Amino acid sequence: MTDWAAPTVDRPVDATVELPGSKSITNRALILAALAEGPSRLTGTLRSRDTDLMLDGLAELGVGVAADPADPTTVTVTPGDLQGGIVDCGLAGTVMRFLPGVAVLATGDVEFDGDEQARTRPLGTVLDALRALGAQIDGDGLPFTVHGTGAMIGGPVTIDASASSQFVSGLLLSAARYSSGAQITHQGPPVPSLPHIEMTVEMLAATGVEVITAVDETGAVTHWEVSPGPIAAVDWEIEPDLSNAAAFLAAAAVTGGSVSVPRWPAETTQPGAEIVPILREMGCTSTRSGDGLLTVRGPERLRAVDLDLRDVGELTPTIAALCALAEGTSTLRGIAHLRGHETDRLAALSTEINGLGGEAMETQDGLIITGRPAGEWSPGLWHTYADHRMATAGCAIGLVVPGVVVENVETTAKTMPDFPDRWTAMIGGADR
Repeated sequence: MTDWAAPTVDRPVDATVELPGSKSITNRALILAALAEGPSRLTGTLRSRDTDLMLDGLAELGVGVAADPADPTTVTVTPGDLQGGIVDCGLAGTVMRFLPGVAVLATGDVEFDGDEQARTRPLGTVLDALRALGAQIDGDGLPFTVHGTGAMIGGPVTIDASASSQFVSGLLLSAARYSSGAQITHQGPPVPSLPHIEMTVEMLAATGVEVITAVDETGAVTHWEVSPGPIAAVDWEIEPDLSNAAAFLAAAAVTGGSVSVPRWPAETTQPGAEIVPILREMGCTSTRSGDGLLTVRGPERLRAVDLDLRDVGELTPTIAALCALAEGTSTLRGIAHLRGHETDRLAALSTEINGLGGEAMETQDGLIITGRPAGEWSPGLWHTYADHRMATAGCAIGLVVPGVVVENVETTAKTMPDFPDRWTAMIGGADR
């Protein structure tokens, strides 16, 4: 693990940053391609630790995976007869929650394990749901074993998905291949990150799989139905990862500079797109050209905000870093589920912000952060807890607080293997 001296600037950042593909879209597209009726071609595929773990996991199950030697982001996926094997999940929630629904269709045992930190991540909901649908599974968390029989019954199942929307997406992605499909009902507190389920539903529709939904008395979608049937092969063009973009746009926000991101989609199901209106609320301005170039410009001093981040929890570390430097006291709500991510992100953020002289306090479902000017902070080590978004949040603070050292910067490889190089290039004003 490398302790990285976060670069500090004494001028506004002015850069254009080209970003790799979306992790969320890539791993969903890979699952659907593996279960499709014929080969699919993915262009703009994110090649990071999380997505490579998904590619390796599918290959272990007998799926043909071939990257273009001249361009590893172009990948051809050819479905095959699914077989037993050993799957390394690393810290990837999409691997540990999406692949079990595929593994039940394999012939043979599929063993799942991952990093030590991953063994505390909640998995019982999806594993119990698969058992209720006819699967044979030993274990309630990593490590666990799926005893694949080559087929899956499917049918109705009720779950509590309040800890993660991935529990719903993980069932939806494979449900059309179950003999009775799946009828999923959520009972419990509201499901977080609902836009990620909407992304799953839209991508299923692109393969010819219709998802019928129903709402509860509050108007929230709490029921999803998928009928059995084929999954059509689709050639996917992967959008840039808008959640990864948040850290780079934050560089404009904290330095009063300007950062542009090419190929920003006019419409998207990625929750990360919400970083733009949030930045505007904090005092930034933004424009998007006709060819998709998004530009964010930061203010002289950021404003405090009161935000419900339930649907965009992945943005919390970046937003917390901005709030810690803003003028006034910010409240971030609706994110109790972040305690079950790569680390307890609420505890980690409050600990690290306070450790450098900032002011943050945990609440039952979020954070209260009182901003302080960069000059009132202290140098020190920013711990990352093997969490890529903690690492990028520390780098954002380090842009204006001298002496911030980010522990284990390599953890950013989870979604962006060359993050330090891109970050350094941005600071130099170079296009990357």
